[in-house]
Amino acid sequence: MTTATKYFSPAEARSTLPLVRRIVKDILDTSREMRLTAEEIDDEYIKYNPQIKKMAEDINGFIAELEEIGCFYKDWNFNIGLVDFPAVIDNKEVMLCWKSDEDDIKFFHDIDAGYSGRKPIPEDYLNF
Repeated sequence: MTTATKYFSPAEARSTLPLVRRIVKDILDTSREMRLTAEEIDDEYIKYNPQIKKMAEDINGFIAELEEIGCFYKDWNFNIGLVDFPAVIDNKEVMLCWKSDEDDIKFFHDIDAGYSGRKPIPEDYLNF
């Protein structure tokens, strides 16, 4: 069953930030712990390590929580905590873009542009 895409206004996306921020912190903390644990394990056995498996499952669960909200985790290096929120600006599907060191959602990018194509959200869209 496919669900319809939820589109966020900047204000709606902003209202999820307290929860999104906590989930992203959990993702980044767990991935950091996972890397430290992995450094201590022989590469040959890493995929069988129960600690590593549990942390990977936890991260997948956190990512699923974000998707339940309607947003998407996009930082597969697990360094900056990047999250995209589907939106419509000027009748065009875009992604509102937030990363964990930002205090607010101020940027967007075209769906196919990604993080490198970030632009400031137009003033007339910021408050609705």
